Formats: sequence, structure tokens, C-alpha cells
Amino acid sequence: MASLHSLTEGIALRLLARNGIAVIWHLQVAAAAAYRTGDPIAAASILEMAEAAEREWSRKDPNH
Repeated sequence: MASLHSLTEGIALRLLARNGIAVIWHLQVAAAAAYRTGDPIAAASILEMAEAAEREWSRKDPNH
């Protein structure tokens, strides 16, 4: 079974590939909404996806 970290990262990378860099912002907004509605665990998971997508984007485009 895959670790939660690799699963989260895999989802983030697929979202980034499908939706481009805008997905980072959308994930951050979704994390904030989850936190505001009282679900800090979901917010943390979504934020982890945003951070993984940003790391991948930074790795692929060092001139950003």
C-alpha cells in the first residue's frame, strides 16, 4: 500500500499536469475554505497537495 505522502503527492502532480499552475492557487483557496468551515484535517491535506504541486512546478521551471 502506498504511503499517504506519496498518494497525496501523486494526486497533486496529476492535478498540476491537468490544470496547470492555477491549481496551486485553487488548492490553497480550498484549504482555507475547509479550515474556515471547521475541518482542519482536510485543510492540512489539501494544503499538502498545494505544496507538492508547487514543489514540482518549481523543480520543472527554475526560472519562475
